[in-house]
Amino acid sequence: MMRRRVMLWNLLGIGISVLMLAACNSTDVRQASGKAAANAYSTGDYKIGSEDVLDVIVWKSPDLSKVVSVRPDGKISLPLIGDIVVEGLTVAQVKQDLEARLKEFKESPNVSVVVQQVNSYGIYVLGEVAKPGRYQMKTFTTVLQAISTAGGFTPYAAKNRMFVLRKSSNAGTETRIDVSYDDIISGGGNVSQNILLIPGDTVVVP
Repeated sequence: MMRRRVMLWNLLGIGISVLMLAACNSTDVRQASGKAAANAYSTGDYKIGSEDVLDVIVWKSPDLSKVVSVRPDGKISLPLIGDIVVEGLTVAQVKQDLEARLKEFKESPNVSVVVQQVNSYGIYVLGEVAKPGRYQMKTFTTVLQAISTAGGFTPYAAKNRMFVLRKSSNAGTETRIDVSYDDIISGGGNVSQNILLIPGDTVVVP
């Protein structure tokens, strides 16, 4: 009887260990996924988004040059060319596309594209912060910077149970990235949890 109890306890211990390991691995995967997405956004060229303002200059063709806003459908409208999708593209990609399209009307067109205003970098901070809401950022922002922008924590904030909701590539789905305030600020803490936010991220403070 005693031997059976020992075996049962051993099996139970193994089961708990497996579950804990699976949970840790799941968290690690989410953290890595979130970090990779943010790094790809920040280290690559800026991706144009809705409501950004672009200055399109066609060399020696002032009639074709125009300052345009990116519409909610991700497109801009230009003389001769008409509508063109620019959302999610870099400035270099838009320049290349415009020059290819203008070759129908102009020999060796030279186009410059400048982002005059960055209006698409919007994030949300919700829950136990002083000023929850949507914030339009002008530069890359981390979780703690977003909390500071929202006025800091309320006295009731569960700082170590924060998380970031990030839209996945699959439509209608989101990835949850857990964040612990104490882990970030402690001397030997996991600073990597202070992830860089990308447009559309939602920081939730329970």
